[in-house]
Amino acid sequence: MKYHAISLRLLLLAATPLLTDCSSPAARTAVKSPGAAASANTTKGTAADKAGPAREDAETDEYATVADISDPLEPLNRGTFWVNDQLYTFVLRPISKGYELILPKPVRKGIDNAFENVKYPVRFVNCTLQGKFKRAGQETGKFVVNTVGGVGGIFRPAEKIPALANVPEEDTAQTFAKWGIPNGPYLVLPVLGPSSVRDGIGLAGDYALNPVNWPYIWWYAKRSKHDWTIVPPLANTLRSTPTQMDKYDTVTKDAVDPYLSARSSYSQNRAEAEKK
Repeated sequence: MKYHAISLRLLLLAATPLLTDCSSPAARTAVKSPGAAASANTTKGTAADKAGPAREDAETDEYATVADISDPLEPLNRGTFWVNDQLYTFVLRPISKGYELILPKPVRKGIDNAFENVKYPVRFVNCTLQGKFKRAGQETGKFVVNTVGGVGGIFRPAEKIPALANVPEEDTAQTFAKWGIPNGPYLVLPVLGPSSVRDGIGLAGDYALNPVNWPYIWWYAKRSKHDWTIVPPLANTLRSTPTQMDKYDTVTKDAVDPYLSARSSYSQNRAEAEKK
């Protein structure tokens, strides 16, 4: 029982790379930054100061109207959001800072490239399931070029080939959307953050398709105590944490209501991804 409890906690940490990407260009305009506030004060003078609480209420309303997803579970979601924020602040962010301190940026970039290259099955399978066979071929080309010419994916020479550069990534949730499955209610998942019922199930699909997790899934299914199997997922967690924390901070740091800002940003980002 103790072993399984530890395994569950490790699995949750290993799933951190699945943290929903809630950062998008459109969302950044919904976040109050100090620079933007100073510029607004310069042009509007004391009128902005007199607006005070009314302006904040208007911005909060804007978040609510921009969000294109139902949120009937908002009280529960806000509670989970708060717990996640504490976890990010006191656990994941210190880990992130330590990782960045120990490893120089070029080394971290190479590690990121290698792990992203290994995620080829996630992208290939979902391209195929959506009928995007040309894109599936491009993903295969990228994987071969980066694996062979990029030393196992540490480098990304495929990005210098026009036919293989900037190929939009596909995931299981996008496949569900392509099939006409609706989002369902907005859902803030423990550790993983912003999602929806549909996308939460999609995250499980992405996890299962990622080869990094296969040893752990295989041995855990056999109830075998092979502790080494958690190493690849935890390494994946460690390398992805700085990027995920940066995305989270971009959206929530100076927002009037971080919860609404994250929800709006998530909705916009996923809608844009589904169009590509």
